[in-house]
This record gives sequence, structure tokens and C-alpha cells, in this order.
Amino acid sequence: MAFIAGPRQVGKTTLSRSFSPDAVYFNWDNEEHRRVILQGTKAVHDYIGLKKHPVIIFDELHKFPNWKIFLKGFYDTHAHSEGIRVIVTGSARLDIYRKGGDSLMGRYFLYRMHPFTVAELVSPAEDEAETVRPPAEIPRDLWDNLCGFGGFPQPLIRANRRFYNRWKRTRKAQVFREDIFDISRVQEVRSIEMLAELVAMQSGQLVSYASFARKIGASQDSIRRWLGILQDLYYCFAVRPWHKNVGRALRKEPKFYLWDWGMLDDPGARHENMVASHLLKAVHYWTDTGVGDFGLYFLRTREKKEVDFLVTRDDFPWFLVEVKTSDRSLSRSLEYFQKITKASHAFQVSIDAPFVDTDCFSVSYPVKVPARTFLSQLV
Repeated sequence: MAFIAGPRQVGKTTLSRSFSPDAVYFNWDNEEHRRVILQGTKAVHDYIGLKKHPVIIFDELHKFPNWKIFLKGFYDTHAHSEGIRVIVTGSARLDIYRKGGDSLMGRYFLYRMHPFTVAELVSPAEDEAETVRPPAEIPRDLWDNLCGFGGFPQPLIRANRRFYNRWKRTRKAQVFREDIFDISRVQEVRSIEMLAELVAMQSGQLVSYASFARKIGASQDSIRRWLGILQDLYYCFAVRPWHKNVGRALRKEPKFYLWDWGMLDDPGARHENMVASHLLKAVHYWTDTGVGDFGLYFLRTREKKEVDFLVTRDDFPWFLVEVKTSDRSLSRSLEYFQKITKASHAFQVSIDAPFVDTDCFSVSYPVKVPARTFLSQLV
């Protein structure tokens, strides 16, 4: 089975149904489909009929409390022996449910679906065994739309501010009025909404749980739990500090970024968040497709020497990234942290710099690179 997880409105259902035009589609939110699923695996098998080796899509199945037991039974009884291919999609993390069923380990591969990025827009078909790609230029208007409206399909394609504002309100209502109750019994929805607003205001900054707790009037334990819920629902993601072999490095305080960087009004914060999202998509894709075990971190010492991002490969530093909106002088922190971590590459990524048809990863010393070039070489 293939599990496709990702935020609402990112295109999971569209992608899943494109694999097979005659796929059998079940949506938990559809009353008829839900009734069939609740009758058990045999009822689902009978509903499929006599199709040979069909593709079956279970959409939002995680809302069913016993979804793991159901899937395990269906796979073991029908899918595995009859060659039925199963796709399961969800807008909450499909690996967060620890209770209510046996493990599905060994029966599925998990793929995490992200918004559009530069590389996907300019050269979508690449060998999954590769990591970085050759550079490719993105059209200026598409680049401006990606920076301004984020990478979710509908706002990016429409490129209309009034549409984006309506779309954003609808998606926010779905997350905070529907999804929270699907995965949690938390009743303090308004408090979680306030926390989400604070996370957006402090995107890319060090998180203080105590400060959030004071502003919202809640305990730090509640703040940590609610941040976990916001991550489970793909509202935001955490980037944690890397401290191995780095003297006086921060060890605890994470930074948070939004899945939809278009929500950020400040250009500097939005640009840094956009690069963070590109890097997260790359490390998820490389990990999910078996290239290796990749991670995304940042570096900061107690003396406030800092680099925005570090990408690791199999638990070893691979490359450093510092994000700048304009073409500024090279950050001294890049050279400092490259020497300490022994990372193979160190990039100062300039958002405003024009595209250059040069392989960023051919250079091993700290170097300034255009964002349009660097991001086109990821995923």
C-alpha cells in the first residue's frame, strides 16, 4: 500500500486518481462510502465488484477510529493475494495514531506530499535515485507568483490576491473547525487558533514556550501539545538546532515555519520560509524514496553565530544555507560553521539575484548563489 500524507488542498486526491482513471474511490466524508467501510472488508471487496487488479483509493480514512485494523484486515485478506493496489490519503499525519489497532509495519510505504516548488515546476520528471538536479530557469512571472502566493495549486495557478484571501479563510476554517476534532478531543480551539497566529507572526524565530504560554494564558505543556497538533495537521513544521561537535550550540529551542509561506506579510520572513519549505520537501522526498536518511536543522551558538539551515545526509552534515533577500556580502558564519561541521557545501541564497546556469553543488567553499538557481536543483 502507498500512504500519501500532506496538508489540505495540496492535491493528494487529484494525484491519487490520476494513477488510474478507473480507480475505485472511497471518501470517508461521503455517507455512502462511509457506510460501506463500516460494514467491513468483505463489503468493500463486494463493492469493488469483478474488476481485475483494481486500484482502490481510501481518502481521509484516518477519521475512522479503527482505520488501522480495517486496512490491515483488507490488505491481509484481499489486497495482497489478489493484486489490489491500495492508496490511502490523509490531511493529518497517517503515523500519529498509536492506539486502536495492530501495526501496519511492512504493509505500506509513506510518501509526504508538499506544495509546488521551483524544481517541480520547471523539471517535474526526474530519476528518483538522484539527489540534486541540473539547474533550470523558472519564468519570472511564475517565480513571482510562487514567492507571493505560496505553492498550493489553486492560489498559485489563479495568482489573484482576492481569490487567495478567500481560499486562505476557507482552508483555515477547515483546519480549525473540522480537522482538530477529527484527531483530538481538544476543546480549546480558540486557544489553538491564537497559537497558530503567534507561530505565523514569529516564523523563523526561536520559540519560547513560556512566552507563548503567557500570551495565551495556558500551561507550557498545553503549548507543546497544541504545537504538536498544528504540526500533525500540516499547518506548521519545526526545524530543530544541530549541536553535534558544535561548541556552545543551542540544543532545545526550535524554530517553526508554515506550510503555506504565502500567509506571511513580511517579505524577509516569507522568503526564508519559502526556502525552508523547499528544503523540507527535498529531505522528505529523498528519505521517502530510499535515497538515504536526510534531516533539516539550523545552527546557532550562545554567542548568536547562526546559519539558517543545515541539511544532513545519513546523520552527517551535507550543506549549509543562509537566506538573504538581496545580494549582500558573504556571511562569515557560513565559513565558521562549515569548518566546524565539515559540511561539503555552504550557500548564501539570494532571493533577488537573477538565475545563473551553474551547478551550485560543484563548489565546496562558501559561495553566494541565486535562489532561482539553487532551488531549481532540489525537488
